Amino acid sequence: MPVPENYAASERLRDGRSVEIRMLRADDQDDMLAAVGRTSSQSLQRRFFGPKRSFSKKEVDFFMNIDFANHVALIALADEDEHEVIIGGGRYVVMDPGMAEIAFVTIDDYQGQGVGTLLMHHLLILARTAGLEQLVAEVLPENTAMRRVFAKFGFQVRRGRDPQVICLALPL
Repeated sequence: MPVPENYAASERLRDGRSVEIRMLRADDQDDMLAAVGRTSSQSLQRRFFGPKRSFSKKEVDFFMNIDFANHVALIALADEDEHEVIIGGGRYVVMDPGMAEIAFVTIDDYQGQGVGTLLMHHLLILARTAGLEQLVAEVLPENTAMRRVFAKFGFQVRRGRDPQVICLALPL
């Protein structure tokens, strides 16, 4: 059974490059913020549903202080110029007993290479191991790439709180 705080796996992108999928660690903060800096405004808009170029201390604390039970975060790392950089991340946060919200972001240079699919696959392993019963996601209608990833894993549209956002759910 995988242990979230020690979780790591080697994978390949569609173009054959190697990536490591592993848990986000506290010492990844500077690299995570650098990855945000390499992500376009449009991609950040799709992830955060509004303009976003920086994060408050409270937001950084939320993203970095994961407990491996109710808040699980994975990152994808690739080798660039002989050092590893974060190219994407995904997480789920338990909102109600048995149900967690899941979200992803991939830096633009790696979009379309399967990063979101790899992160989804590994987060599903952890969610099932944790005994979660359902994952939910909110996606902007124009984010067709992420909607395709969610559809590939069987997420179905469900009624949501915000009519401007597509709400998806996957029973586990």
